[in-house]
Amino acid sequence: MSNQQGLFASTKGLLGTGVTLIHNRLELLGVELAEERVRLVSLLAYGGAAFLCLSAGLVFLAIFLTVLLWDSNRLLALGVFSALFIGAGIASLMLAMSLARGGSKLFSASLAELRKDRDALASDPAARPQ
Repeated sequence: MSNQQGLFASTKGLLGTGVTLIHNRLELLGVELAEERVRLVSLLAYGGAAFLCLSAGLVFLAIFLTVLLWDSNRLLALGVFSALFIGAGIASLMLAMSLARGGSKLFSASLAELRKDRDALASDPAARPQ
């Protein structure tokens, strides 16, 4: 009878440990998700502000230089600025596509911890079926 109680207590302890392990891993996933959300919101906010300010500055610079060169080389000035803006737009698009292909590191720490858990269970002789 005490052997069954010991087996039951051992199984109960093992299940408790498993539940705790799963709970910790889920908490880690939640923390990583929250960190990624904060990072993305910050990236969008700062990126949007930078885009607006730089765009306005470049447009005003182009207008200023075009007006400055209006009497002598207005078509050249407009052509150069058009080429610069189109080139910058193509470069930005290629960079964005490269970043999109790179993927995200979301849940990488959780996956690494789960791999460690799997490897630890696989290498534990007591956990192997006989």
